[in-house]
Amino acid sequence: MGKIVIDPITRIEGHLKIEAIVENGVVKEAKSSGMLFRGFEQILKNRDPRDAQRITQRICGVCPTAHATASTLNLDSAFGIADKIPDNGRILRNLIFGSNFLQSHILHFYHLTALDYVDVTAVADYNGNDPHLLQVKKFIEGGNLAPFVPRYEGDYRLPKSVNISATRNYVEALDIRTKCHELLAIFGGHMPHNMSMMPGGVTENVSVDKIADFRWKLEKIRHFIDNVYIPDVLAVAGVYSDYFGIGGGVGNYMSYGVFELDSEPDLTKRKRFFPQGLVSAKDLKPRKFDPSKITEHVKHSWYKSGSDLHPSKGETEAFPGKKGAYSWIKSPRYDGQVYEVGPLARQLNAYVRGEEPTVTLVNSVLKKFNASPTALISTLGRHAARAIEAKIVADEMAKWVMELKPGEPVHADFEIPESGEGMGITDAPRGALGHWITIKNHKIDNYQAVVPTTWNGGPRDDKGQPGPFEQALEGTKVRDEKNPFELVRIVRSFDPCLACAIHVINPKGTEMGKFVVS
Repeated sequence: MGKIVIDPITRIEGHLKIEAIVENGVVKEAKSSGMLFRGFEQILKNRDPRDAQRITQRICGVCPTAHATASTLNLDSAFGIADKIPDNGRILRNLIFGSNFLQSHILHFYHLTALDYVDVTAVADYNGNDPHLLQVKKFIEGGNLAPFVPRYEGDYRLPKSVNISATRNYVEALDIRTKCHELLAIFGGHMPHNMSMMPGGVTENVSVDKIADFRWKLEKIRHFIDNVYIPDVLAVAGVYSDYFGIGGGVGNYMSYGVFELDSEPDLTKRKRFFPQGLVSAKDLKPRKFDPSKITEHVKHSWYKSGSDLHPSKGETEAFPGKKGAYSWIKSPRYDGQVYEVGPLARQLNAYVRGEEPTVTLVNSVLKKFNASPTALISTLGRHAARAIEAKIVADEMAKWVMELKPGEPVHADFEIPESGEGMGITDAPRGALGHWITIKNHKIDNYQAVVPTTWNGGPRDDKGQPGPFEQALEGTKVRDEKNPFELVRIVRSFDPCLACAIHVINPKGTEMGKFVVS
């Protein structure tokens, strides 16, 4: 019996440690540990509620727009204006958020996970004239190979020609991501932390010039997704098809839904482009979502605050060195059960509900690989779901931008209530994201956020149930314990964001320099 420790896992956002106990080449037990401690929720206490959508964006530089969206939905709810958002404001929020979705998905495949499958060293003897490839060749000749190394060796299978073309696309994807940021800034005003989203809608007005600029930039991104991103994912899947059977994990999937299609005040009844709901791999039947069933456990987290609490009543009191704990991440549960969140959960949820174009696109991928829908519940399934989702979102954004009406309102007026409570739930690129607020004396009395990687990367809960990362790793065959490429491929397929997952409060008076975790 051996023990594999990967600390930190690179090419993700934040500090993640994975431990795996291996017996006869199979992972028998896995632990996912968030190794960073931060403070955001306490920063918000006693502030003007309108500060929330600005400050919570600083939880993460990769997915700030998701926090801006959840926070504004949260304040809409608390201010009693959730049903008063004008159509322009609703659509502009979708376009701003959608721009970040596209950037995030392209980032995840090319710059975070592709190097698990694509061998960049194939470019070392390239003798053509493609400027992107010549840049990489010159970089390799310089001798400093980061970020292409360090890496685990032993399982690079793509033909040399595919390695070369994928490396070229790696470089082009950097430019496409820039265009996604520019796209967001047209109506968001700024990226990474947009300045436009606000309670009641947005601040940026609509003009014909901005619509034209947005559509022109979007078309370049759509072309890349259709002709580069999706073909590259399919090329990897064709050679690494065994990963359709690796890293499945928990089998329960949840989405809060994302991209508002109306202004229904009850967020559990609001129509969304990607629908809200639950689905299980056991029967692939849709189930209804109830936010009152969300709780957070802390038995195996370095906190001594109350456990199994709903986020609206959440507490966070640090307890470094706590016996039996191994992570700064909490363990969210829905109705006491473990759920995976993210693009796979969204697309499965849409698929079982018969939503188009998800059904057609998913079926086309499954047909190509002669696979059933359960094949998506895997490492490669998560990549396929992201690529499919990127196309769907980009195509829909091309329609949404043409629905804008110059000269019409973009936000509703509001007043900050003396007291109130709010909830803002949506799906970030990485999965289900919720913000909860309590207002007293016109100020924030309590603010809690439960983020996608808290759901996916949390440790065992009070009942000993492993989290989604842990369950996806357990049962995996490891060919070489010194090169556990199987484990990092599985974990990276979730697109972890530890900066978000460990946003929790810094208790007043705590001296962080004295924290020692063994």
